[in-house]
Amino acid sequence: MEQLSSILTGDFILLTLRLAIPIILAAIGETFCERSGVMNLGIEGMMLIGALSGVLGSFFSGEPWVGVVFAIIVGAGIGFIYALLCVRYKADQVVCGIGLNMLSLGFTTAMVHAVWNRDGMSGTVAQVENVSIPILKNIPLLGRLFEKQSPFLYLTLIIVAASWYFMYKTKIGLRLRAIGDHPQAAESVGINVTRYRYASVILCGILASIAGAYLSIVQNNLFVQNMVAGRGFMAIAANIFGGWNPVGSFLASLVFAFAQALRLNLADLNIPDQFIQMLPYGLTLIVLVGVAKKAKGPEALGKI
Repeated sequence: MEQLSSILTGDFILLTLRLAIPIILAAIGETFCERSGVMNLGIEGMMLIGALSGVLGSFFSGEPWVGVVFAIIVGAGIGFIYALLCVRYKADQVVCGIGLNMLSLGFTTAMVHAVWNRDGMSGTVAQVENVSIPILKNIPLLGRLFEKQSPFLYLTLIIVAASWYFMYKTKIGLRLRAIGDHPQAAESVGINVTRYRYASVILCGILASIAGAYLSIVQNNLFVQNMVAGRGFMAIAANIFGGWNPVGSFLASLVFAFAQALRLNLADLNIPDQFIQMLPYGLTLIVLVGVAKKAKGPEALGKI
């Protein structure tokens, strides 16, 4: 009963927020990508390569923030290549996404062996440290949110708010949503559909890569083979569950993170470990099966 009573405490809520960060970032990237009409099932692979890129940047420079910048650059490059295949050459988007996931697993494993001469995990690297915000940390109840927390938490909340404002309160966001639904009509009024799609897929690659770097140099201080562990697919589900809306993706990501936090808190109960471990993944399947049929995404999604 101690584990059950720990749910919804301050520590549990903060744990949920920390676990949600990579899912939120990837889900918002997926939202932008799919709002432009490009389906990206390779978000898992983008996150995995981003995780390795963050570790490599931190390892060679000794500075974790250099690792973050390197992950951003690599993520932009992967996004550009994905857009080139799907937008320029009109390759099958499902095949490209699955192929990227498979490629990333083999590529990261080979790179770890080449750099560290080890299989399965890298050496330890410099890690992004937590920060406390003066004055705000002294606020009753809410103060813990500003004390010894990852700067990525605040960055993620800013990205959520900025993404919603950009998509629903700006002319560019209106054009992006129009492209996802009626690209021919958008082209007829002079909107450069190809340029918007390239930008959206590249942004998706950047956010997914940052999400991966969070796992490797913020939450941890090393790269572990396949460390993304399905969070990319949770991000896809969160995007659908959230109605292709940045705020909706944020809230849906919290649901998946809650399942992950619940799994950690119930680990000591007399329940088979396999059932506890499958909680977040089972929830992902339920959302995809139960919600995806009713969800109405962009009309031109995947129809380039």
